[in-house]
Order: sequence, then C-alpha cells, then structure tokens
Amino acid sequence: MTLCLVGIYGRPTEMEPIYQVELTVPAAAVDRNGHANNVAYVQWMQDAAIEHATAAGCTALTHDLGASWVVRTHRIEYLAPAFAGDAVAVATWVADFGRVRSLRRYKFIRTTDQAVLAHGETDWVFVDAATGRPRTIPDEIRNAFARLARQPQPR
Repeated sequence: MTLCLVGIYGRPTEMEPIYQVELTVPAAAVDRNGHANNVAYVQWMQDAAIEHATAAGCTALTHDLGASWVVRTHRIEYLAPAFAGDAVAVATWVADFGRVRSLRRYKFIRTTDQAVLAHGETDWVFVDAATGRPRTIPDEIRNAFARLARQPQPR
C-alpha cells in the first residue's frame, strides 16, 4: 500500500484535509459475485482512517491520553464494482467533530478510469481506553486535522 498526503486536487501539501491510500484489490477480497466484497470496503475504510490518524499524530496522542476510538456506525453507498487487480485510491477526510464524536468520509476511485466506486462515512466515538466510556475530544486532536464538510469536487 502506498500512502501520501494530498490536497483536495491531488497536490501534496501540509495540513490538507484529504488523505489518500492506494491499493490493489486482492483476489481474496473478491466474492462469489466476482467483485470486491462489501466487507473489504469496510476494512479499507478502517485502514485508511487509522493511517491518516497516524500520519497526523492523532494515534500517538490518543494513546498518550489513555483513550481510543471506536466505530458507532459505517455507511457505504456502492456505485460500481471493483475487481481483482483493480488499482483503487481510497480518499478519506474528517468532515466534523462533535463533543465526543467525529464524522469521517471516504471516496473510492478506480485509478485506471477514475470511476467512483463507492463513498461512505464512519461515525467514530472518542472513548476512555480503560472504561470504554465516551470522552470529550481534546483540542489537540481536533487541531491535528483540517476539516472538509462536503465531498471534494475535481477542478
């Protein structure tokens, strides 16, 4: 998997809201319908979110605070199938922060034809690692991410 921070329009810059992970759909992710299974998309969403958080310093800070993130909900809308061997870019960004929750969005794009395969979102909850109870998200974590409330549009 190749990782890079990218701006809204693909140019690398500091503190841009969009983080992109590139992957190749493995044969093991293909279901009996011949395309990438929905479970693979959920895994790719989680992987991209964790890698973005790590790159932003959020993962280390969360650990130092004795906290963790848990998923409240995932939502995915599938628009086109992905097949074994397809190169896929998974773009992710933080859309918003609440008191204890953060909404993160995703866009899946097949790189060969720029087809949007799916988009989705995850509602993450910031919790105390010892008790599992929700905790207020500290400013240090909020400030680790630029936010982008809407879907990015190409120029």
